[in-house]
Amino acid sequence: MTTVLITGGAGYIGSQVVLALQDSGCHPVVLDNLSTGFQEAVPAGVTFVRGDAGDAALVEAILTRTGACAVMHFAALMVAPESVREPLRYWQNNLGATIGLLEGMVAARVRLLVLSSTAAVYGIPDTLPVGEDAVCRPINPYGSSKLAAERMVAEAAAAHAARYVTLRYFNVAGADPAGRTGQRRAGATHLIKVACEAALGQRMAVDIHGSDYATSDGTGVRDYVHVADLASAHVAALHHLLGGGESLTLNCGYGRGHSVREVLTAVGRAAGRPVPWRVAPRRPGDPPAVVARAENVRQRLQWQPQYDSLDRIAADALGWERRMMERDGSGLAAAGG
Repeated sequence: MTTVLITGGAGYIGSQVVLALQDSGCHPVVLDNLSTGFQEAVPAGVTFVRGDAGDAALVEAILTRTGACAVMHFAALMVAPESVREPLRYWQNNLGATIGLLEGMVAARVRLLVLSSTAAVYGIPDTLPVGEDAVCRPINPYGSSKLAAERMVAEAAAAHAARYVTLRYFNVAGADPAGRTGQRRAGATHLIKVACEAALGQRMAVDIHGSDYATSDGTGVRDYVHVADLASAHVAALHHLLGGGESLTLNCGYGRGHSVREVLTAVGRAAGRPVPWRVAPRRPGDPPAVVARAENVRQRLQWQPQYDSLDRIAADALGWERRMMERDGSGLAAAGG
């Protein structure tokens, strides 16, 4: 059985990938410091180690002890506006931890890595959809730190005969279609999660950060990808590497953009009631529109998305929020915005 170390495997995306690996017959091992993750998100029976992904000695020890042949690296900070306020924290976490991880992999002689990256490396693209060959000009420390991590991985791979697949995510949303995991973090800034909370009365309204962008309706446009499809792309990337495939850097999106207003309408359809919203100022570090050129990931990894629908993403996200409310015993009284 293939054993894979998952850093950040107790987080939103990492926990979904753990499930996808299990479903594919692999044996995941989770390393997470629980700074933003939740141990309850790690499935029963999965080996869990609490610690930092940047602790090279710990990474080496885990890889050696478990016999893992590959690593998937999710441990990172990922809120663009927050990165503008706290750039040093983002650089320390997103680049510093990656360096430590790579040191541990080199020491353990593990040479396969699937790296979590982001469309934020592109900044404000010159053309849409944006392809992997576009010039990268990040406009916030989140994107800058992730681009530096990408380059560090590529340089380390060249020096140590390693191979990698870097997946540049667009806007990840939704929840596990089987209801096993989803976004747990309080105060999360993901638009679809915020919209679901507003639809269920857990916040007063959704703030639309900017209504005067040069887009179809003035609001920001993003390429939303279902978290379960993103997880299956990681499994495909792993199999590509296990089969001897070359290093790749690929966008992971659907190649189709939706505006903030379109997202709110979709969540409203799923909830059976309009989502309350209000216009707020633009946020620093937010580009007007980012949409993937997405054919390469399908061709190179033979990736076939199963949940390519904004309505499906909204419905799964809303179902998860309802389950979390029932579990926590919270009512529909508005909790404030």
